[in-house]
Amino acid sequence: MELFATAGPALLDALALIAQPQQFAFLVLGVLLGLSVGVFPGLGGIAGLSLVLPFIFGMDPVAGLALMVGLIAVVPTSDTFASVLLGIPGSTASQATVLDGFPLSKKGEAGRALSAAFVSSLFGGLLGAMVLTAFILIARPLILAFDIPAMLAITLLGLSMVAILAGRIPLKGVVAAGMGLLLGTVGLGGAGGSPRMSTYDMPYLLDGFSLVIVGLGIFAIPEIVALLRQDRAISKSGDLGRGWLDGLRDWWRNFWLSVKCSAIGVLVGVIPGLGGSVVDWIAYGFTVQSSKDKSKFGKGDIRGVIGPESSNNAKEGGGLVPTLIFGIPGSGSMAVFLGGIALLGYDPGPHMVRNNLDITYTIVWSLALANVVGAGLCIFLANPIAKLTTIRFTLVAPFLFMVIAFAAFQSRQSLGDLAALMAVGMIGIFLRRFEFSRPAFLIGFVLSAQAEAFANQVYQIAGSRLRRGGMEGMLDYVASPLVLAILALTVISIWIGVKQGKQVLGNETPPTGTKRAPVVFMLAITAYVVATVWNASTIDYTGDKVFPLTIGIATLIGCAVLLMRMRAAPEGDALFADNEQGGEDAEAPHGLWSTLGWFAALLALSALFGFVIALAIFLVAFFRLRAQVSWARTLVLSAAGIALICVLAGTLGRDFPPGLLQEFVRLPWPLT
Repeated sequence: MELFATAGPALLDALALIAQPQQFAFLVLGVLLGLSVGVFPGLGGIAGLSLVLPFIFGMDPVAGLALMVGLIAVVPTSDTFASVLLGIPGSTASQATVLDGFPLSKKGEAGRALSAAFVSSLFGGLLGAMVLTAFILIARPLILAFDIPAMLAITLLGLSMVAILAGRIPLKGVVAAGMGLLLGTVGLGGAGGSPRMSTYDMPYLLDGFSLVIVGLGIFAIPEIVALLRQDRAISKSGDLGRGWLDGLRDWWRNFWLSVKCSAIGVLVGVIPGLGGSVVDWIAYGFTVQSSKDKSKFGKGDIRGVIGPESSNNAKEGGGLVPTLIFGIPGSGSMAVFLGGIALLGYDPGPHMVRNNLDITYTIVWSLALANVVGAGLCIFLANPIAKLTTIRFTLVAPFLFMVIAFAAFQSRQSLGDLAALMAVGMIGIFLRRFEFSRPAFLIGFVLSAQAEAFANQVYQIAGSRLRRGGMEGMLDYVASPLVLAILALTVISIWIGVKQGKQVLGNETPPTGTKRAPVVFMLAITAYVVATVWNASTIDYTGDKVFPLTIGIATLIGCAVLLMRMRAAPEGDALFADNEQGGEDAEAPHGLWSTLGWFAALLALSALFGFVIALAIFLVAFFRLRAQVSWARTLVLSAAGIALICVLAGTLGRDFPPGLLQEFVRLPWPLT
């Protein structure tokens, strides 16, 4: 009760602290940095926080906290620009927004999508701050209720969203999710350090694939290549006037959906380790499942924007709960945030809540104010930014290739990042072409590591309980009421998804051609799955072996069933969907491989001459030969691109990919 009695004065003291002009200025600075980082695809809150950490040490605690919270609070708002306008997930938390936001942009309704997204983000962020205020006082028993079996059950609930996102052929979604799970196991096993689908002769693979590279490769590259082949603007109209009011009305009509998805965001954020990379998919799945008319999802349904965007910002408030109360980061960005708090001289946890409640509530006020300021700035800047959709995409694509390659390289500062980006991009192109669910693939990859970690821990602890207390002791551990409730929700989700998933992401007759290309791709998938099963079977350590072997066998069964169905089905069946045989892709004036070749050329030149020299060659050649613009315009655009990436790298303190040339010749920055 003493804590409740001090909460009111502490909240007022915290507001007085953050309202001081100097502290508020640092909050706005953090918001501006967060907006800048969020607009660039693939960077996200971790990169932004890493930028400011060196400057945190020695700062006034309130100013330092305001700067960091302002930054992380608005990244989920500003990353909407890339998702809606360009079809590229601005961060891992805005992947689901692409599914309906980008189709709306292509219809000329970018303003409607953006306004609905910003209002949803603002509402979710404020709700997250309110929940954080209360949770600081009462959350301890709730968080402690989520033991490891419950965490595993929550992960399975996340995987169940595959059912609703599988599209026309649910089994294709299952196979895609299995591929994502298997790709997530590449590298050293978490339990025993056994190499899986990797070797010490190729050190890059030992660390596995990063989420930034997989997200960019699966979504960004296929969409950029598809748009570039059309050689036209994304949208014929960039007028956002009426769309803004439509978006506000859409949000108000779906107010309770926004409330429910914000609650989902808070709950997912509260659970340590689940993080923001899956919250948008859970919210999107809930949005679809709770809607009566599902026919427009994936084609430009505004509810598909409101749901994920409400949850994205709300999860930041939820993520701060375990971070502040227990010192347990709820996500990667929260892990960096913990480091920043330590640099300011505080120890996150019950001690900080008990003895520094005013400083703790400063974070709450910073979160709320940052969402208001961030949403306001996004609305103010949206009109000029949305005009990008009316520019001929051939003039935009090379800059997107440039930013994507730069963002991918920041994963491990290795040329292997660029090779991995190209390889995953190829997978994304084929998944898109043959209508395998890319969201299902990404969900599988995102949840792979934590699903394996939780499964191993449950297996070990349950085995110990079985030996000590018999079957009853084990069941008490793995079958608690909370676990059973989550598993029941998972079963319901799968049932609804299988029953209604065909209405999502397209229910029209897909373009089909001959059986050959889809069957060859299916055989290639099967061959990879067979290789992973064989590789897993050779591992000696059980903890590193069971998960990939189990997932591999399940995926292999799915592949076998699909191949048998393909053998029996007629040539025009939806099983043989091939977007190169009809629709926009088939009618595109430019070929798939020649278009992708430009990006491959940028990566290859980077390996030879370093990124900046390669970028200069690439931009000049692209604008002259592919875009066919004048020499004067080519030089101006190329110089602008190089200047932009140099300013970005210098500001963020990032390096450029070096090439073979740099091994023999010492060159000044930025040519290093």
